[in-house]
Amino acid sequence: MTDRPLTLMAVHAHPDDEATSTGGVLARYAAEGIRTVLVTCTDGGCGDGPGGVKPGDDGHDPAAVAAMRRKELRESCDVLKISHLEMLDYADSGMMGWPSNDAPGSFWQTPVEEGAARLAELMERYRPDVVVTYDENGFYGHPDHIQANRITMAALEMTELTPKVYWTTMPHSAMQRFGEMMREFGDMPELDPAEAAALAEIGLPDDEVTTWVDTTGFSDQKFDSLAAHASQGENIFFLKMGKERFGELMSLETYVRVKDTTDAPLPEDDLFAGLR
Repeated sequence: MTDRPLTLMAVHAHPDDEATSTGGVLARYAAEGIRTVLVTCTDGGCGDGPGGVKPGDDGHDPAAVAAMRRKELRESCDVLKISHLEMLDYADSGMMGWPSNDAPGSFWQTPVEEGAARLAELMERYRPDVVVTYDENGFYGHPDHIQANRITMAALEMTELTPKVYWTTMPHSAMQRFGEMMREFGDMPELDPAEAAALAEIGLPDDEVTTWVDTTGFSDQKFDSLAAHASQGENIFFLKMGKERFGELMSLETYVRVKDTTDAPLPEDDLFAGLR
């Protein structure tokens, strides 16, 4: 037995990512007395600037955007009752194919071993029982999400401390409902066959999802944490739903378990199954 608290560590790429796929579990486990640690890898400088000015447009100041997003991230953490926020502060790499991918100091250009060593120091400090990050494709191919997966898995190998490791995912049934809702709100144009096939590959077949966590009682907190990132509101489709519809769609968070030392049976409904 130990007096050390059970600890969840979520490793995300940008400010606002913590809310979308893990806001429910962060809020739920914080309410259960579990220590929650959020590691945000980039400064979010490739987000929208004041007035919605886009990266690369006149008047877009990445440093000012990063400062604004840092403030919003802290507000989101307050909403989710996150115990500790750690920022690696690498430069946001932007979407795949953007010139910012190649910028010196961008997260995408950072050697994996460098980022992993910094993350491993945080793992040594907090000794998480559960670590959550993205899959090898960053869920949808964003370079910073892919890099977050790479440094997380490398840091886990360095430390060999964490009993359970998860990648965020969505079952194909939920992706289908999400697409229907986007069309309902007029935010999804008709896709050509190649685009439709690519979208269908996101997530996993339902029977390959290992972990289904009910976050029904925390959907309002999740919505409010997304709303805290007000500067990026134009890009956050979920805020257009309102809390009621949001709760209907986003009251379940799903994961694939990629490491386990507890022999907890699958499927499971608790990231901490086998640990308490």
